[in-house]
Amino acid sequence: MSTASPQLPASVRTFAQQLSSTHRGARLARLLTYEQLRARQTSPDVTDRAEQIVAEPAANSVLHGRIQGRDFRLTLTHAPVAGVLRIAVTDARGDRLPSPATDTATPPHSESGRGPPIVAALADRWGTEPYPPGGKTLWAECVS
Repeated sequence: MSTASPQLPASVRTFAQQLSSTHRGARLARLLTYEQLRARQTSPDVTDRAEQIVAEPAANSVLHGRIQGRDFRLTLTHAPVAGVLRIAVTDARGDRLPSPATDTATPPHSESGRGPPIVAALADRWGTEPYPPGGKTLWAECVS
């Protein structure tokens, strides 16, 4: 008689940190991403992409999504069995959604608008979603 041994559920690891909506907080988000993924022995390709992806919405949380006295949140959800890392950066400004990446190039003199094309180029999937009562989350997924 053969019996199947019980399967343990695939482990999903989540890291979440609330950070100040300052340049220091944005830099810390990028550094924490690197350290978390390095500690989990994530592939260097995914780690490099994730670090660059986090840098964009974290900086935008400081520049465009900031409300005095409100922080932003970084969440990393890693499902190693599925090979997916989900990055989420949530800020307090739900009224300022990033423009979707388009085929038109950002004018060279523009001071903004480069974030969505950078995230789109680095992530396998990305998008935004409302975060009630008044915030938004930019999420991106990297597949290893």
